[in-house]
Amino acid sequence: MARALLGQRLVRLHEGRRLAGLIVETEAYLGVIDRAAHTWNGRRTARNESMWQEAGHLYVYFTYGMHHCLNVVAGRAGLPVAVLIRALEPVEGVEAMRRRRSAARDHTGLCSGPAKLTQALAVDRALDGDDLTKSGRIWIEQERRRSLPASRIRVTPRIGIAYAEDWADRPLRFVVDGNPHVSRR
Repeated sequence: MARALLGQRLVRLHEGRRLAGLIVETEAYLGVIDRAAHTWNGRRTARNESMWQEAGHLYVYFTYGMHHCLNVVAGRAGLPVAVLIRALEPVEGVEAMRRRRSAARDHTGLCSGPAKLTQALAVDRALDGDDLTKSGRIWIEQERRRSLPASRIRVTPRIGIAYAEDWADRPLRFVVDGNPHVSRR
């Protein structure tokens, strides 16, 4: 799913306005076996409960006491795997995003990281557990029928998870190659 989401449109309806961007960077989290996943070793808490739902639900969490991150649950119910949406290329509601992200120096900095995109799209824990196939607040629109070709996708280790030991170096980050809106390390 982490590859398949690249190039699709994430849409947030906020205060009657569509805020949307093309997904240009993702990271896969492989559940109970993945030391970097919030569900590693079977951990199940009130915070990560939505990650245990079936594919298509949102797992939104608060981190570092100041940022939200948005994940798409990717497994069947009880199999807590997810895809972190790391970056978007803004395409709709850009002026509203700029107001929400006044610290962004330019257009490429509006959604170039997981916390930046949630701030730009007004995503917080209130959306945790939403079903992307039924929610009127947030969803994914199919922009492409087929996944991007492998030649357009760069695969790298995930970012910022050194604590995950050997899992930190696994190639589970997917980026639209050459896109200026991806996160900066």
